[in-house]
Amino acid sequence: MIDLQDKDYCPTVTQINEYVQNSVFTQFCSEIRDTYKCQIKIEYSSCSWEKGWNIKFKKSGKTLCTVYPRENYFTVMIVVGKKEKPFVEAMLSDCTVELSDIYRQTQEGNGQRWLMIDLEDRESLYDDVLRLIAIRRNC
Repeated sequence: MIDLQDKDYCPTVTQINEYVQNSVFTQFCSEIRDTYKCQIKIEYSSCSWEKGWNIKFKKSGKTLCTVYPRENYFTVMIVVGKKEKPFVEAMLSDCTVELSDIYRQTQEGNGQRWLMIDLEDRESLYDDVLRLIAIRRNC
């Protein structure tokens, strides 16, 4: 088992997949990579709030989302900035209550909301996350 807090050892995507042990993680990573033809970067975050290894999906220098591996699930962070805000707020009424709650409960700072969304299954919240990423990519 890998130690996601060990900054001296950069795990591979395969090792992270084995750590997460959830097929939705593999599906999500493949879907984002295939849809956006984006770069996958494994990076270590020293941030005290979310310390450890994560996976960033980047396209044209912009981070589409960051994935934080957990045991049996994963957390997707999506930044909703000033450009994305009107599009995200327009789609909230068509989203799950869970995503709407996450959005409303996330404080805005410097014109951004850093949404942290836990995924463990392929339910409608998964589709909401894909829609957020599409907005992020197109803005």
